[in-house]
Formats: sequence, C-alpha cells, structure tokens
Amino acid sequence: MKYIGILLLGLCLDFSSAAQVLLHTPNTESKLYLGSGRQQPLVVGLGGSEGGNAWASDHWASTRNQLLAQGYAFLAIGYFGAPGTPDTLNKIAVEAVYNAIRAAAQNPAVAAGRIAIIGGSRGGDLALLLGSYYPDIDCVVALVPSHAVFPGHTAHFSTSLWTYQGRELPFVPVNDAAVPFLMKRDLRGAFTAMLADTVAGNSAAIPVEQIKAPVLLLSATADEIAPTTPMCVKIMARLKRHHFPYAYEHHAIAGGHAEPLKHFDLVFAFLKKNFPPN
Repeated sequence: MKYIGILLLGLCLDFSSAAQVLLHTPNTESKLYLGSGRQQPLVVGLGGSEGGNAWASDHWASTRNQLLAQGYAFLAIGYFGAPGTPDTLNKIAVEAVYNAIRAAAQNPAVAAGRIAIIGGSRGGDLALLLGSYYPDIDCVVALVPSHAVFPGHTAHFSTSLWTYQGRELPFVPVNDAAVPFLMKRDLRGAFTAMLADTVAGNSAAIPVEQIKAPVLLLSATADEIAPTTPMCVKIMARLKRHHFPYAYEHHAIAGGHAEPLKHFDLVFAFLKKNFPPN
C-alpha cells in the first residue's frame, strides 16, 4: 500500500505529542496512540504489501491525529517487514494480529469492548479475515481489498498468504494463464487470470458473512494492482445472499489503487455513523 497520507486540516487539537506506547506483541510491531481520557474506542490500522508499519509513518500522522481528536485511540500494527515480524508476506498468522489488538485493548485508556479495523490493500484482506474469525470486532473498513485469499509473496507461490490456528487458509493458485501477466508485471492481469478458476476462487473466498459488525468497502475502478471493484462487488453479493444483518456499503472510486485514500471522508462518515466515539 504505497499511499500518500491524507492532509486533514482544521484540527481543533494538536495531537503531535499524543501518548505513544510500544507494545511487546509476538510476531507483530504494535504502536498504540492515545488521546486524553478513558474508555477510548480503539481503531486499528493495517498496511498492505509494502510491509513495515505503515500506519505509524509520518504519511498517516494527520489521519491518526484526526482520529485521536475525535476521541478514538489508534493502534498501528506491522505484521511483516517490521522489527520482530516475519520478513516476507507469507503464511502470516491472523491470530498474531488479533492478539496484538487484544493486548492494546488491555490499556486502561482503551474501551476494550469497542474495536474497529481499517486495512488497506492486503491489510484490507486482513481486516475482513479478522472480522470473519473474531466476533468482538465492532467495525470493519477495507480499502481496495480482495474477496479471497491469494498465495504468499514467495518465488514459488505454493503457500498461502495467511494462516489461522496453525493451518494455511485455502488460496487461489497461480495458474498457467497468469504466468505471462506476471512475466510482464501486469498484476491486475495475473489476478484476473487466476480468478478464472472459479472453483479455487470459491474455496478461497473470505467468509465475510461471519462478520458481526458493519462493513465499509472502498475500491478503485481502474485499479492497476488487482480488480478491486469486481472483488468488492463479490463481497457485497455474498453479504446480500446471506442476509447480512449489519450495515454494509461499497464505494467504487474512479481511479487507480491509491485513489480511494483521497476519499477518507467516507471512512470518517462511516465511523461516525456506525462506530461513534461516544
């Protein structure tokens, strides 16, 4: 997720010196940002395939500060390519990220029973997986996500990107049709070719109907990385088919992979309505 941070002006409070807590969480780097007061609802930020701890970067400082100003606590999690984490986006344990969230929820300033997740790109997939497997997630925001699990980022593409309870999640394999696209670095073409295997796509689909919370999806109509708008349409159809009882929205933003990040007002509006700070 190589995004440019959103410049949010007009903050009534300066949170540049907000309390920061570095949590000791296995296989993740977890930085907790706290405003003032107790019982702050927790918003969790998950980056994508760029690795590191994207939401702890200067690019996202203004967005973090906006959330703190609204009364939320913020947890930035790096799950690969950061200190103390796996070096490759491959076989990442979903429960390791969840355990980091629960560790942050133990802080006295955090409202332990109120947790929202915002993930971008591969982090969007992870946000949907966390919501699907853990019923105590209260809001899920997935930006340019996939609807299914794909291979880990290794040279052989033979393992799953994610694991849960020690087992690799089913994934859509790289097929022969995808190879020419990979060779010319056409990622969207490769994903589209892989998803022509509908049997594998169905097997690897994220069980979003199990989420016990409102869901917001933002996709990019001209996404150069993956067909995120068709993927989000599949997610919405799955939710509708299962009579999903919570609020769910999809906004298809005209432009490339990073374009939805210029429309963070949609995220704030969804949080205000479905995960208010008070």
